[in-house]
Amino acid sequence: MRALLLCCLALCLAAPAAADDAVYAELLGAYVHAGVVDYAGLKADEARLDAYLAELEHTDAAALDLESRKAFYINAYNAWTLKLILTAWPGVKSIKELGGLFSGPWSRELVRIEGKVLTLDEVEHGILRKPPFTDPRIHFAVNCASRSCPPLRPEPYAGDRLDAQLEDATESFINAPGNTVVDGDLVWVSRIFDWYGEDFRDAPLDFVRRHARGELMEKLDALGGRARVRFLDYDWSLNGE
Repeated sequence: MRALLLCCLALCLAAPAAADDAVYAELLGAYVHAGVVDYAGLKADEARLDAYLAELEHTDAAALDLESRKAFYINAYNAWTLKLILTAWPGVKSIKELGGLFSGPWSRELVRIEGKVLTLDEVEHGILRKPPFTDPRIHFAVNCASRSCPPLRPEPYAGDRLDAQLEDATESFINAPGNTVVDGDLVWVSRIFDWYGEDFRDAPLDFVRRHARGELMEKLDALGGRARVRFLDYDWSLNGE
Protein backbone atom coordinates (compact mmCIF):
# COMPACT_ATOMS: atom_id res chain seq x y z
CA MET A 1 0.00 0.00 0.00
CA ARG A 2 2.78 2.42 0.92
CA ALA A 3 4.53 1.71 -2.39
CA LEU A 4 1.29 2.36 -4.27
CA LEU A 5 0.81 5.69 -2.50
CA LEU A 6 4.38 6.73 -3.28
CA CYS A 7 3.85 5.83 -6.93
CA CYS A 8 0.67 7.90 -7.10
CA LEU A 9 2.44 10.83 -5.46
CA ALA A 10 5.27 10.64 -7.94
CA LEU A 11 2.83 10.68 -10.82
CA CYS A 12 1.07 13.73 -9.38
CA LEU A 13 4.36 15.60 -9.00
CA ALA A 14 5.73 14.65 -12.41
CA ALA A 15 6.02 17.27 -15.11
CA PRO A 16 2.93 17.40 -17.32
CA ALA A 17 3.23 15.54 -20.61
CA ALA A 18 1.85 18.52 -22.54
CA ALA A 19 1.61 22.23 -21.88
CA ASP A 20 -1.84 23.73 -21.40
CA ASP A 21 -1.91 26.43 -24.07
CA ALA A 22 -5.32 27.85 -23.09
CA VAL A 23 -3.95 30.96 -21.37
CA TYR A 24 -1.48 31.59 -24.20
CA ALA A 25 -4.33 31.24 -26.72
CA GLU A 26 -6.32 33.88 -24.82
CA LEU A 27 -3.35 36.25 -24.73
CA LEU A 28 -2.64 35.87 -28.43
CA GLY A 29 -6.30 36.33 -29.29
CA ALA A 30 -6.54 39.47 -27.19
CA TYR A 31 -3.26 41.20 -28.05
CA VAL A 32 -2.18 40.06 -31.53
CA HIS A 33 -4.06 41.42 -34.52
CA ALA A 34 -2.83 40.93 -38.11
CA GLY A 35 0.66 40.33 -36.77
CA VAL A 36 0.71 43.54 -34.72
CA VAL A 37 1.20 43.08 -30.99
CA ASP A 38 -0.51 45.29 -28.42
CA TYR A 39 2.45 45.34 -26.03
CA ALA A 40 0.80 47.87 -23.74
CA GLY A 41 -2.17 45.56 -23.23
CA LEU A 42 0.08 42.53 -22.88
CA LYS A 43 2.23 44.33 -20.30
CA ALA A 44 -0.86 44.93 -18.18
CA ASP A 45 -1.60 41.21 -18.44
CA GLU A 46 2.00 40.07 -17.92
CA ALA A 47 1.17 37.91 -14.92
CA ARG A 48 -0.79 35.56 -17.16
CA LEU A 49 2.09 35.38 -19.64
CA ASP A 50 4.38 34.53 -16.73
CA ALA A 51 1.98 31.77 -15.69
CA TYR A 52 2.16 30.29 -19.19
CA LEU A 53 5.96 30.48 -19.21
CA ALA A 54 5.96 28.60 -15.91
CA GLU A 55 3.70 26.00 -17.55
CA LEU A 56 6.26 25.57 -20.33
CA GLU A 57 9.10 25.35 -17.84
CA HIS A 58 7.53 22.37 -16.10
CA THR A 59 6.44 20.49 -19.22
CA ASP A 60 8.19 17.25 -20.08
CA ALA A 61 8.78 17.95 -23.77
CA ALA A 62 10.60 14.66 -24.25
CA ALA A 63 7.37 12.80 -23.48
CA LEU A 64 5.50 14.48 -26.35
CA ASP A 65 5.05 13.05 -29.82
CA LEU A 66 7.22 14.60 -32.54
CA GLU A 67 4.73 17.13 -33.89
CA SER A 68 3.64 18.23 -30.41
CA ARG A 69 7.27 18.65 -29.40
CA LYS A 70 7.93 20.82 -32.45
CA ALA A 71 4.88 22.94 -31.63
CA PHE A 72 6.05 23.18 -28.01
CA TYR A 73 9.42 24.67 -28.99
CA ILE A 74 7.85 27.10 -31.47
CA ASN A 75 5.43 28.32 -28.80
CA ALA A 76 8.26 28.56 -26.27
CA TYR A 77 10.36 30.64 -28.66
CA ASN A 78 7.52 33.03 -29.44
CA ALA A 79 6.27 33.37 -25.87
CA TRP A 80 9.73 34.05 -24.50
CA THR A 81 10.32 36.63 -27.25
CA LEU A 82 7.19 38.43 -26.04
CA LYS A 83 8.55 38.29 -22.49
CA LEU A 84 11.89 39.69 -23.65
CA ILE A 85 10.18 42.71 -25.20
CA LEU A 86 8.13 43.27 -22.06
CA THR A 87 11.32 43.46 -19.95
CA ALA A 88 12.04 46.80 -21.65
CA TRP A 89 8.50 48.00 -22.36
CA PRO A 90 7.71 50.86 -22.83
CA GLY A 91 10.56 52.53 -24.63
CA VAL A 92 11.93 49.70 -26.74
CA LYS A 93 11.81 50.35 -30.47
CA SER A 94 13.56 47.22 -31.71
CA ILE A 95 14.44 43.84 -30.28
CA LYS A 96 18.03 44.51 -31.35
CA GLU A 97 18.27 47.08 -28.55
CA LEU A 98 17.97 44.30 -25.98
CA GLY A 99 21.26 42.53 -26.53
CA GLY A 100 24.33 42.69 -24.36
CA LEU A 101 27.49 44.71 -24.94
CA PHE A 102 29.02 42.08 -27.21
CA SER A 103 26.02 39.90 -28.09
CA GLY A 104 22.54 40.12 -29.55
CA PRO A 105 19.23 39.57 -27.74
CA TRP A 106 19.05 36.03 -29.09
CA SER A 107 22.13 35.13 -27.03
CA ARG A 108 20.60 36.09 -23.69
CA GLU A 109 19.94 33.14 -21.38
CA LEU A 110 16.27 33.49 -20.51
CA VAL A 111 14.28 30.54 -21.89
CA ARG A 112 13.50 28.23 -18.98
CA ILE A 113 12.44 24.78 -20.18
CA GLU A 114 13.20 21.20 -19.20
CA GLY A 115 15.28 22.25 -16.19
CA LYS A 116 17.61 24.34 -18.31
CA VAL A 117 18.05 28.02 -19.14
CA LEU A 118 18.53 28.42 -22.89
CA THR A 119 18.94 31.27 -25.31
CA LEU A 120 16.51 31.95 -28.13
CA ASP A 121 19.33 31.04 -30.51
CA GLU A 122 19.67 27.65 -28.84
CA VAL A 123 15.95 26.99 -29.22
CA GLU A 124 15.87 28.01 -32.88
CA HIS A 125 19.24 26.86 -34.19
CA GLY A 126 20.13 24.14 -31.70
CA ILE A 127 16.71 22.47 -31.57
CA LEU A 128 14.19 23.53 -34.21
CA ARG A 129 16.64 23.63 -37.13
CA LYS A 130 18.12 20.25 -36.24
CA PRO A 131 16.80 16.72 -36.80
CA PRO A 132 14.23 15.44 -36.13
CA PHE A 133 12.52 18.83 -36.53
CA THR A 134 14.22 20.00 -39.72
CA ASP A 135 11.56 21.90 -41.67
CA PRO A 136 12.20 25.21 -43.49
CA ARG A 137 8.63 26.31 -42.77
CA ILE A 138 9.67 26.84 -39.15
CA HIS A 139 11.22 30.12 -40.29
CA PHE A 140 7.72 31.40 -40.96
CA ALA A 141 6.45 30.34 -37.52
CA VAL A 142 9.08 31.67 -35.10
CA ASN A 143 8.70 35.40 -34.55
CA CYS A 144 11.49 37.90 -33.90
CA ALA A 145 9.18 40.77 -32.83
CA SER A 146 10.07 42.79 -35.94
CA ARG A 147 8.06 44.20 -38.81
CA SER A 148 9.84 42.22 -41.52
CA CYS A 149 9.57 38.99 -39.56
CA PRO A 150 6.80 36.53 -40.46
CA PRO A 151 3.91 37.69 -38.26
CA LEU A 152 3.13 36.17 -34.91
CA ARG A 153 0.20 33.82 -35.34
CA PRO A 154 -2.80 34.78 -33.16
CA GLU A 155 -3.08 31.22 -31.84
CA PRO A 156 -0.67 28.67 -30.38
CA TYR A 157 0.85 26.02 -32.59
CA ALA A 158 -0.54 22.56 -31.85
CA GLY A 159 0.79 19.14 -32.75
CA ASP A 160 -2.50 17.79 -34.11
CA ARG A 161 -2.74 20.54 -36.71
CA LEU A 162 0.87 21.71 -36.99
CA ASP A 163 1.38 20.82 -40.64
CA ALA A 164 -1.65 22.89 -41.69
CA GLN A 165 -0.57 25.79 -39.46
CA LEU A 166 2.97 25.80 -40.86
CA GLU A 167 1.69 25.61 -44.41
CA ASP A 168 -0.71 28.50 -43.81
CA ALA A 169 1.97 30.63 -42.14
CA THR A 170 4.38 30.00 -45.02
CA GLU A 171 1.91 30.67 -47.81
CA SER A 172 0.48 33.74 -46.09
CA PHE A 173 3.92 35.29 -45.71
CA ILE A 174 5.19 34.52 -49.20
CA ASN A 175 2.01 35.76 -50.89
CA ALA A 176 1.57 38.90 -48.77
CA PRO A 177 2.13 42.15 -50.72
CA GLY A 178 5.66 43.36 -50.21
CA ASN A 179 7.14 40.05 -49.10
CA THR A 180 7.67 38.70 -52.63
CA VAL A 181 8.01 41.35 -55.32
CA VAL A 182 8.36 40.62 -59.04
CA ASP A 183 10.06 43.50 -60.89
CA GLY A 184 10.90 42.63 -64.47
CA ASP A 185 12.99 39.50 -64.28
CA LEU A 186 13.97 40.21 -60.66
CA VAL A 187 12.18 38.40 -57.84
CA TRP A 188 12.71 40.14 -54.50
CA VAL A 189 12.26 37.81 -51.53
CA SER A 190 12.71 38.02 -47.77
CA ARG A 191 16.22 38.27 -46.37
CA ILE A 192 15.35 35.09 -44.45
CA PHE A 193 16.13 33.13 -47.62
CA ASP A 194 19.61 34.66 -47.63
CA TRP A 195 20.40 34.14 -43.94
CA TYR A 196 19.21 30.53 -43.91
CA GLY A 197 19.99 29.56 -47.47
CA GLU A 198 21.05 26.03 -46.58
CA ASP A 199 17.61 25.34 -45.08
CA PHE A 200 16.11 26.11 -48.49
CA ARG A 201 18.81 24.10 -50.32
CA ASP A 202 20.16 27.41 -51.64
CA ALA A 203 17.20 27.49 -54.01
CA PRO A 204 14.83 30.10 -52.53
CA LEU A 205 12.95 30.59 -55.78
CA ASP A 206 12.02 26.90 -55.93
CA PHE A 207 10.58 27.15 -52.42
CA VAL A 208 8.71 30.37 -53.26
CA ARG A 209 7.26 28.85 -56.42
CA ARG A 210 5.91 25.86 -54.46
CA HIS A 211 4.04 28.18 -52.10
CA ALA A 212 3.03 30.94 -54.50
CA ARG A 213 -0.67 31.37 -55.21
CA GLY A 214 -2.88 33.51 -57.43
CA GLU A 215 -1.28 36.55 -59.07
CA LEU A 216 2.17 35.82 -57.68
CA MET A 217 2.12 32.30 -59.11
CA GLU A 218 1.07 33.69 -62.50
CA LYS A 219 3.92 36.22 -62.52
CA LEU A 220 6.50 33.60 -61.60
CA ASP A 221 5.18 31.18 -64.20
CA ALA A 222 5.42 33.90 -66.83
CA LEU A 223 9.09 34.45 -65.99
CA GLY A 224 9.99 30.83 -66.48
CA GLY A 225 13.75 30.37 -66.13
CA ARG A 226 14.55 34.06 -66.56
CA ALA A 227 13.96 34.97 -62.91
CA ARG A 228 16.83 36.34 -60.83
CA VAL A 229 16.60 36.43 -57.03
CA ARG A 230 17.35 39.49 -54.92
CA PHE A 231 16.85 39.99 -51.17
CA LEU A 232 14.70 42.67 -49.57
CA ASP A 233 15.93 44.97 -46.80
CA TYR A 234 14.86 43.88 -43.32
CA ASP A 235 12.89 46.21 -41.05
CA TRP A 236 13.90 45.51 -37.43
CA SER A 237 11.47 48.00 -35.91
CA LEU A 238 9.13 46.54 -33.32
CA ASN A 239 5.99 44.73 -34.47
CA GLY A 240 3.89 46.76 -32.05
CA GLU A 241 1.25 49.43 -32.24
